Amino acid sequence: MSRCSFSLESLPCSHACLSTSLLAYCLKFHSRGLTICGHNCLLTAEWMSASKIVCRVGQAKNDKGDIIVTTKSGGKGTSTVSFKLLKPEKIGILDQSAVWVDEMNYYDMRTDRNKGIPPLSLRPANPLGIDIENFEQLKMAVANLKRQASKKSEGSLACVKGGLSTFFEAQDALSAIHQKLEADGTEKVGGSMTQKLESVLNRASNTADTLFQEVLGRKDKADSTRNALNVLQRFKFLFNLPLNIERNIQKGDYDVVINDYEKAKSLFGKTEVQVFKKYYAQVETRIEALRELLLAKLLETPSTLHDQKRYIRYLSDLHAPGDPAWQCIGAQHRWILQLMHSCKEGYVKDLKGNPGLHSPMLDAESDGRPSALAHLTQTASLKRGSSFQSGRDDTWRYRTPHRVAFVEKLTKLVLSQLPNFWKLWISYVNGSLFSETAEKSGQIERSKNVRQRQSDFKKMIQEVMHSLVKLIRGALLPLSIREGEARQYGGWDVKAELSGQWLAHVIQTVRLTYESLTALEIPNDMLQIIQDVILDLRVRCVTVTLQHTAQEVKRLAEKEDWIVDNEGLTSLPCQFEQCIAHSLQSLNDVLECKPGEASVFQQPKTQEEVCQLSINIMQVFIYCLEQLSTKPDADIDTTHLSVDVSSPDLFGSIHEDFSLTSEQRLLIVLSNCCYLERRTFLNIAERFEKHDFQGVEKITQVSMASLKELDQRLFENYIELKADPIVGSLEPGIYAGYFDWKDCLPPTGVRNYLKEALVNIIAVHAEVFAISKELVPRVLSRVVEAVSEELSRLMQCVSSFSKNGALQARLEICALRDTVAIYLTSESRSSFKQALEALPQLSSGADKKFLEELLNKFKSSMHLQLTCFQAASAATVKT
Repeated sequence: MSRCSFSLESLPCSHACLSTSLLAYCLKFHSRGLTICGHNCLLTAEWMSASKIVCRVGQAKNDKGDIIVTTKSGGKGTSTVSFKLLKPEKIGILDQSAVWVDEMNYYDMRTDRNKGIPPLSLRPANPLGIDIENFEQLKMAVANLKRQASKKSEGSLACVKGGLSTFFEAQDALSAIHQKLEADGTEKVGGSMTQKLESVLNRASNTADTLFQEVLGRKDKADSTRNALNVLQRFKFLFNLPLNIERNIQKGDYDVVINDYEKAKSLFGKTEVQVFKKYYAQVETRIEALRELLLAKLLETPSTLHDQKRYIRYLSDLHAPGDPAWQCIGAQHRWILQLMHSCKEGYVKDLKGNPGLHSPMLDAESDGRPSALAHLTQTASLKRGSSFQSGRDDTWRYRTPHRVAFVEKLTKLVLSQLPNFWKLWISYVNGSLFSETAEKSGQIERSKNVRQRQSDFKKMIQEVMHSLVKLIRGALLPLSIREGEARQYGGWDVKAELSGQWLAHVIQTVRLTYESLTALEIPNDMLQIIQDVILDLRVRCVTVTLQHTAQEVKRLAEKEDWIVDNEGLTSLPCQFEQCIAHSLQSLNDVLECKPGEASVFQQPKTQEEVCQLSINIMQVFIYCLEQLSTKPDADIDTTHLSVDVSSPDLFGSIHEDFSLTSEQRLLIVLSNCCYLERRTFLNIAERFEKHDFQGVEKITQVSMASLKELDQRLFENYIELKADPIVGSLEPGIYAGYFDWKDCLPPTGVRNYLKEALVNIIAVHAEVFAISKELVPRVLSRVVEAVSEELSRLMQCVSSFSKNGALQARLEICALRDTVAIYLTSESRSSFKQALEALPQLSSGADKKFLEELLNKFKSSMHLQLTCFQAASAATVKT
């Protein structure tokens, strides 16, 4: 067995070997084996320091061996210097190797050298020198230890004392040698030997410099070049970085540029080497140019949200000064406003150059197909009956007015830009625009900026919303903007009013815009202004629709065909009701309150305006009826009067060139008026209520009053036309042939004047019956009233009657009264009663019987003519 002490510092390791400190560390904490010359020495190994290990090496061949340290994980550390083991007999006294085979000598040397206790692995196996069995033996062991300790302390001092004379002798010898050399040098060289030696060495040095100056110069130059190349090779990243930055910028590889810049900044940002500072300054110059380029691209419009976020992140990574994200938000805000006003200017210019309707086919963004607006307009159009068709060309439906097209384009523009604008702000607020590194470094500063920017961004959104609304108002509601803003937001210079259909389409467009903006979670207070303009558009749409309805109603008179059905009605009342129904139907979506919207009739002013417009529609139609009733015969072209085939033709023969008389037109209008009062106006009132119109009761009352006034006026006109001739013929007929009530023959029957009056009444009955059966009682009652009143007046004007005159008068009065009995009213009964009271009373039963016989004879002879006055042919008149 041999003890081995080796220094790890003396074992140079290759790239694959463990360092000395690591080797020692592995041995101390992680080693699983230490092998020297093929022997495992782990059990005897002692870790002395980070650079020294002491161990005991077993018997081996006289050969070299490797030093191998095996770790617990299985890794091996190998030294490139081999270890040679020598046997004891071959170790010389003066051998200075690191191997000692004498155990005690090694121990003494180690203790003398380190003044310490030898390692445990090299201590005697039994330092006490006893077999440990009882306490007495331990006492002996303590005594032995004390003796050994005293020997150890005295050993070093004894060694010094014993060799002190040797040290003095060595000192004397060295001094003698020095003196001898000094003396010999002075005598032989003629002076100081060291000075002479210095002179010789200097001359040798100069000669050597002369001989090898060129070689040494080339060597220095080569060394300098080599050093320069080493520096270039080692720091080529920095030296090539300016050119690489330019190349990557041209290719758009901004991420590579930023990564390289961050690396260079961390390595050379604070360097004091002039060359590095020079090249780093060039890097900073190019990075500054990149910042300007990225900022220009960021503020460039139009731009996608993805590109904006990318450029902002680049600028954030490059630590660009200021707040590029906020600059981008401001640029986008200005760009949106510019687009909106440019859109308006383009359409206004196009309108002035082409005042016709705007065609979607000419729109730059048209896809070549008819727009959805055309389909919407076509399906929402009023479907008229065959008698209510307009002769206009329907191609207008597929052309969009400039102002409507402008609102569509404007809202589309806002919806294409504002969502990204809003998302950009949200990303700015939550910090997702910035990289993770930049977010951590500038989080506090950005939080402060966000708080300052919130009010500014709110003003931006409000400005966009105000511009959108004012541009819409300038196009569709020009009177709702101030004069100072008319030029900026208006300037359309159009006199024609948009129809209710187009306004309804615009309302739908703006509503969709509002819903889309609401989906972005924009606060409602910022969008309230859009709700306000929607409400104003809805009110305007209702008023315009009612105004256009009044115009259409006014044109209904031109479509009157005077064709009477079995109820005595023309198609005019039905057309009127359909016209209003279709108008109200077109307002269904407009009147419907979407979420967040107020009622159209919320404001009292709007209620009053709509109520007045509704009344106006009704009065316009009433005026049309009046115009139709008084229209000259020459303006009426009706060659086909429809009458009830079941009623007798009391007009005479109807031939091809038959035309309506003014009396017949009056009857037709009267019949329509009755139907309007009884049904149409009530139906219209129900429709108004269904659509939440306010003041329906007022509309109905005013309309009914106007209708009744017209009806009464037309009725009086007709009665005047028909009753006056009959009334006027009574007095001449009574006194025809110089008839005298005082001197007349006995009565033989009813005279002809009364029969003519009855025939004329029958003619009126036939005329009215042919138009409307329901009008017969009303008309005939008034005619009978007029005739009875005149007959009563004539009887009361007679001063006296003879017996025959009294019989004749009573006969004619009773004959007329009994004939028209079903059309008698309280007024006509009173008139007949007054007429009879003016006559002398019958004095005998024979006169009464004679009078009855004459009445029966009259009724029998005119039975056929008097059939129309029977109860089965007409309704009983209320008395």
